[in-house]
Amino acid sequence: MSKNMKDKEPIGRKDDLAQEPGKGGIEYIGNEPIKGPLIGADQPVADSAAKSAPGNAEVSSDPDLSDTEPRPSEEDALNWYVVHCYSGYENKVKHNLEQRIEAMGVSELIDQVVVPTEEEMEVRDGKRRTVEKRVFPGYILVHMKLDERALNVVRSTNGVTRFVGMGSKPTPLTPAEVNQIMRRMQAEAPKLRVNFRTAQKVRIIDGPFADFMGMVDKIDTERAKVTVLVSFFGRETPVELDFLQVERM
Repeated sequence: MSKNMKDKEPIGRKDDLAQEPGKGGIEYIGNEPIKGPLIGADQPVADSAAKSAPGNAEVSSDPDLSDTEPRPSEEDALNWYVVHCYSGYENKVKHNLEQRIEAMGVSELIDQVVVPTEEEMEVRDGKRRTVEKRVFPGYILVHMKLDERALNVVRSTNGVTRFVGMGSKPTPLTPAEVNQIMRRMQAEAPKLRVNFRTAQKVRIIDGPFADFMGMVDKIDTERAKVTVLVSFFGRETPVELDFLQVERM
């Protein structure tokens, strides 16, 4: 072998082989240096993958997020449900259901039964009287959990026909609907009800126009006043009267 052959190094050996990882030098592939951190040198593969994996993100230290308690499910919460029953027997059904709740020991599942009513003032025979009127004839409200035992107690009560809801599952009332019903029940001033309407003939029974007949033109329930068109000498004249001063013909 000639001297030139002995001194000549193998082609490509130094360039093709990278230095051992993690020794602090620059690694090459061919004649190109590898840019960026070396796999296994400063950061293990497992650590890198673990941080980027879904679900392994850092947990927020915000107390508003970390301390948020899960909301109770519909089955665990007490809600208002509408129950259909025989019209005119609402109070009887309420009494029967309350007795069954006590007898079956499910007061923790059903804690309130209500027949929604409101007071009305009506004018009859020239006299005012306050009467209690059912807001939803043929329905009662039940505050309960959507539990199978509670459902069976209500459904098996004499006079109950069904729950109100989509399909076979009862639908709870929204907070806005409940508030509206409660406001009507708790109103301090009774609602005034009259037995006549606009464009109806009435007779005036009190005051200077007693025994005159006329046509109802306007009804003001807030002021308890009615405007009646009374005919004088062939002309209709509006006369404002109290509800107690007129009666339906």
